[in-house]
Amino acid sequence: MARNNKINPLVLERFRYSTEQLIDKPFNWKQMIRLLGYLKPYSKKLLPASILMVLLTTAVRLIIPILIGVYALDKAITKDKDVTLLLVIVAIITGLFVISYIANIFRIKWSYELGQGVIYDLRKHIFTHVQGLSHRFFDQRSAGSILVRIMNDTNSLQELFTNGVINIFMDLLMLFGVIIILFTLSPQLTLAVLVILPLMFLLSTTLRKSIRRAWQNMRMKQSKLNSHLNESIQGIRVTQSYTQEIENIAFFEGVNFENFEAWRIASKKSAVFRPLVELTNAIGSAVLIWLGAHLIMSSQLTLGEFVSFAFYLGMFWEPISRLGQVYNQLLMGMASSERIFEYLDEQPIVHEKKKAEQLKEIEGRIQFDCVEFSYDEKRKALNGVSFEMLPGQTIALVGHTGSGKSTIANLITRFYDPTAGTVSIDGKDLRDLSLQSVRQQISVVLQETFIFSGTIMENIRFGRPTATDEEVIHAAVAIGANHFIENLPHGYETEVEERGNILSVGERQLLSFARALLADPRIIILDEATASIDTETEVQIQHALKTLLKNRTSIIIAHRLSTIREADNIYVLENGKIIEEGNHQTLMLQRGEYYRLVKAQFKVLEAI
Repeated sequence: MARNNKINPLVLERFRYSTEQLIDKPFNWKQMIRLLGYLKPYSKKLLPASILMVLLTTAVRLIIPILIGVYALDKAITKDKDVTLLLVIVAIITGLFVISYIANIFRIKWSYELGQGVIYDLRKHIFTHVQGLSHRFFDQRSAGSILVRIMNDTNSLQELFTNGVINIFMDLLMLFGVIIILFTLSPQLTLAVLVILPLMFLLSTTLRKSIRRAWQNMRMKQSKLNSHLNESIQGIRVTQSYTQEIENIAFFEGVNFENFEAWRIASKKSAVFRPLVELTNAIGSAVLIWLGAHLIMSSQLTLGEFVSFAFYLGMFWEPISRLGQVYNQLLMGMASSERIFEYLDEQPIVHEKKKAEQLKEIEGRIQFDCVEFSYDEKRKALNGVSFEMLPGQTIALVGHTGSGKSTIANLITRFYDPTAGTVSIDGKDLRDLSLQSVRQQISVVLQETFIFSGTIMENIRFGRPTATDEEVIHAAVAIGANHFIENLPHGYETEVEERGNILSVGERQLLSFARALLADPRIIILDEATASIDTETEVQIQHALKTLLKNRTSIIIAHRLSTIREADNIYVLENGKIIEEGNHQTLMLQRGEYYRLVKAQFKVLEAI
């Protein structure tokens, strides 16, 4: 199918906006040394073993041309006419080829193991690092772009570590060995042949920056393509509901074309390097034949030395040509490593102290003391919020969208730290406690329940991976989720796809309650957990909530005010401030903002 290069201007306008930006950093060896630092775990076995095989194969290759030219041709054939000596030389050369063959097998095997090990470690490192980053990092980037960094960018380094590093060492060793031998055989001929090298290096240096930026740009375009694919797959129902397939295809065509063009330009620029080496090789060969013939005729060079010289000259251009390929790999690797290190250098905005206190058994008392917070350092999401929750108490947070309800939940779980004031549990400032120990005491149930690919059993057990099957089933029974689970084709072993599409909204919510109950936290946060369920399911959910919240400190964020009537205390927020507080009856008698919210909601229900 022919590519349509004419892209809708509106599509290009949409495509232009992205969080991905070209990283304009100079090629520097400090970064390459940092990348090569991932070889350290293999520096005792695999790396030295691979290098040993390289030394062996290189030594064999450097010896053979001398044996052929100087000893076989000049001595055994031309001078001595000694058939026995010739057979001995042939036997030695054959043995050396066998040794080289065996050494190459082990070199390739060990270098592949080395490369795959480094990629495994690098991918594990970046994934582990990303897991510890703050929510702001994920708020500012799409899932697709993060996926590209962890998968595609690390994959692009695979060839560099599998073959590149060892090959660079082998080729440089070969290059220096060949140069020494060439000068030993004929300094005059060597200088004449290599006179073209400075020009080649000058041209390659001018290409370097352009090639590196081209590959980096290609990685950026690829990131956008993956990001759009991820977004399109997850939002396919919305796309089809609004009949936006044609527009979505047009946008994909724009992204795909930009990715194709970036790859084409990068490949085109990289393709210039190898022909440049081959051109230099051709010129060098022409000089060899012309000047070599003159030196032979003037008895300054023997025929055997000329043959050996020709062998070595071919061996000289071979590593240079390969170094050109490795150089392209290096440029691609640098473009990818810059993007990987950008993420690895990203630090969480929520910092844990070096000697952070481990939070063990807690009562569950939560206190906000003059807390202020801003997401963008411009508008305050919370402004001087103070309140206290007693252990086992249930409070509700209500207010219009953007009033600060979810921000309070984010501060309790320490997804963010307050810009001013203190958030404490049992009188201990959260900033003095370890993140893991705080979050182990808290379970959050969101409006959008995330269901992982796997079985029902595995999804509930996510709350406590060490739980037995009996404990998982007990949690599901206590919540009331066992009724629908037992009606599934394979009960608790029923496989559910990502996001749990085979389950209803209410069923997914019951699973999230069972998951939270199994975790057995002291603090529960329900963030719009009942907003998407129908009235019939709400009765079942309310029953499950009583089980889940029993004897736990609970924070309920809700727009559906019927779900918070029994809360011990209700805080009404507006523009980041608490404007009312009290239980349902007290706030209704005050006839303030809470009263107006309840009345407005009842009017909507009556209209329905």
